[in-house]
Amino acid sequence: MRSPGRKQEAAMREDMLDRLVEKLTLEQKIRLLTGSTTWRTAAEEAIGLREMVCSDGPAGVRGEAWDERRTSALLPSASALGAAWDDQLLFDLGGLLASEAVLKGVDIVLAPNLNLHRSPLGGRHFECFSEDPELTGRTGAALIRGIQEHGVAATAKHFVANDSETDRLHADVRVGEQALREVYLAPFEAAVEAGVWLTMAGYNSVDGTTMTAHPLLSTPLKTEWAFDGVAVSDWAAVRTAEQPARSALDLAMPGPRSPWADGLVRAVEEGRVPPAAVDDKVRRILRLAARVGAIEERRRRRPTMRTREVRLLLRRAVAAGTVLVRNEKILPLDHGTLSTVAVIGEHAASPRVQGGGSAGVFPSAVVTPLDGIRAQLRGRGRVVYAPGPTPHVPPPPLGTDRCTDPRSGEPGVLLRCLDAAGRELYAERRLSGRQLEPEEVPGAHTVEISALLRPETAGAWTFGMGGFGRMTLSVDGEAVLDGTYACETDDPALVHVTPHLHTAQAHLEKEHPVLLVARRQLASGTGRATVVAAAPPRRDRADALARAVDVARDADAVIVVVGTTEHSETEGYDRADLSLGRHQDDLVRAVAAANPRTVAVVNSGGPVELPWRAEVGALLLSWFSGQEAGAGLADVLFGRSEPGGRLPTTWAASLADAPVTHTRPVDGRLDYAEGLHIGYRAWLREAREPAYWFGHGLGYTTWEYVHVDAPERTETGVPFTVRVTLRNTGERPGREVVQVYLARPDSAVERPAQWLAGYAAVHADAGRSVTAEVVVTPRALRHWSCGEGAWRTEPGPYRLMVGRSAGATEWEGTVTATA
Repeated sequence: MRSPGRKQEAAMREDMLDRLVEKLTLEQKIRLLTGSTTWRTAAEEAIGLREMVCSDGPAGVRGEAWDERRTSALLPSASALGAAWDDQLLFDLGGLLASEAVLKGVDIVLAPNLNLHRSPLGGRHFECFSEDPELTGRTGAALIRGIQEHGVAATAKHFVANDSETDRLHADVRVGEQALREVYLAPFEAAVEAGVWLTMAGYNSVDGTTMTAHPLLSTPLKTEWAFDGVAVSDWAAVRTAEQPARSALDLAMPGPRSPWADGLVRAVEEGRVPPAAVDDKVRRILRLAARVGAIEERRRRRPTMRTREVRLLLRRAVAAGTVLVRNEKILPLDHGTLSTVAVIGEHAASPRVQGGGSAGVFPSAVVTPLDGIRAQLRGRGRVVYAPGPTPHVPPPPLGTDRCTDPRSGEPGVLLRCLDAAGRELYAERRLSGRQLEPEEVPGAHTVEISALLRPETAGAWTFGMGGFGRMTLSVDGEAVLDGTYACETDDPALVHVTPHLHTAQAHLEKEHPVLLVARRQLASGTGRATVVAAAPPRRDRADALARAVDVARDADAVIVVVGTTEHSETEGYDRADLSLGRHQDDLVRAVAAANPRTVAVVNSGGPVELPWRAEVGALLLSWFSGQEAGAGLADVLFGRSEPGGRLPTTWAASLADAPVTHTRPVDGRLDYAEGLHIGYRAWLREAREPAYWFGHGLGYTTWEYVHVDAPERTETGVPFTVRVTLRNTGERPGREVVQVYLARPDSAVERPAQWLAGYAAVHADAGRSVTAEVVVTPRALRHWSCGEGAWRTEPGPYRLMVGRSAGATEWEGTVTATA
């Protein structure tokens, strides 16, 4: 007997879903529309439906618990992945996320983030791929395909125009219809075309309507695009029962309480919400369950990747996203000519490998830049390290490096839950002073974190405690913090993940252990987070700077690493400026003046000001690079790998130069007055010159663009191909990203000055030629007609540009679109 085809199988599955929906009562249906816990959907034994488990992404798959003992593979930040311009790499990394999900029993990965780098001040810049809808859409689609290839669901978020953090729960974004369609919705349309199984509605409003109740969830998402998956809310984004229920939202998270759980049954019974709307939501949830194996016998899924495979893939990803923006014949460094290498900067030994906020995971280990460089030079040369001046940042959470559990004596801290009388109800050793989800213990009144801290230096140590409500912190029995701290925000990232640190100082003697005891009352409305932190005395600025200069002057090469912090790039806040701070800028300048063979490495998730960029011999942008940060960086520095990255966003020389910066709503309203013109489009429109253009990046070889073969005419609705022949004119193998841009100067409608139409990467050995084939899809020529409410393509000539970046054109021609 011939087995059924795909269409027949799909029809049979839909029939099955219809039968399952018919078996459920109204109460059972409504129960499925709200999560059962923070991270789980509801089960229904009557139809064989188990719970589905969600986990944050995209940096990794954390699982259900915020527990530093449950480690995860930590990927480079999304901005680093966007810098790779590499669909296959993103597909492979999607497979890694799926593998991690299977290992942790996770069905739904809450990634990718398809919002855009609209402003360089965006606090969550690191979690988004790029400023361009085409690059973001392709990159996100590749990751989605890689995740779902193995029966794990991906989630396109945050639908839509959720591009900044200031007042993000309540901001009303006002954006024109054309810009909404062509810029902000475009990456989500690409995700639906890739087959994404969930779309997450953001907290914000668009044009006066909150996204969890917005008509956009219906049109275009479910009607025009034929999205057949689940529209899920961002966590706690559903504020009312009826409006989101009448719209196309399907699942309210988290649970078990939500406005739907409290009032939706009555709203249906009284006719305020159509029963057919509920049935459609349930059917979509069951379709998702069938896809991830939660309603049928689970299909065989890919076994978990071995540790070595994971590390090699992540190491490759670091190099692939690292962008070389300046190189005065310094890189790659030659092992054979180096007897001493100076490594300078606190970020070299303590890098930022991920941004702050809900997407954070706990890696089992991190390879720092200092570790990676030492490993590359082991047995070949000497590495001398100088941290430089102490950055002005809050103290880090207690850890195993200088703290022990006062009860067991093992590295870490002691976590206890106490009742109202101070009696111990629960105790365990933990590895960090950051506790985000302490054990739920009946009768618990207070959470206590204590540790024996052994100071490595004498002086005024800084202590911090984060959280809300009644808190105390003592050092050897003497209170340094004692107060009640009000929770003045409803942002869950700030309440439950990164609360403000309150700090105080105490003098400690070197190697004389002190007992730290922190307590926070577990009152309602004060969140889950308790953070206890400590930092040694600040280094004398002049002495630290002089030491760094001395080390640099005596070295054959210098690598200075500077960057941002968890507190300057994090969910919940937008940045106030792009400065790395005077101490770090002065450090780079002093070191570069002492040794012209200075390589500066910038460890940030998004653009920063680099006032010294012309003073260093080479400049690498390494982003937040994940757990293999140092290994991948060292590969690039010493030429084992080429810096494969190209900028996914335009970098301004200074914030004052940037055309689009505003992230703060005025009277609750955030106007996208720039319309279509964000990123490089805005720079070109205003004829401004940035520090580095979108798409810019150097390799370790040189290229000649020999010939471009492009059609002179194309029929609207039909793709065309641009073939570019290049020759590697350098002495090393290399990779080039060929970028194709379009423009329509005489358009009858508003268009960007130019826009990315497609790209392709090629590899060639030294002296060899290769042809890049860039497919330009019909979407690249079309525009949204607000008057007709439809996509249209203007017939006539379009400028066709081939180049290395948005600001560097190697060839220009014309293609004429005919109806």
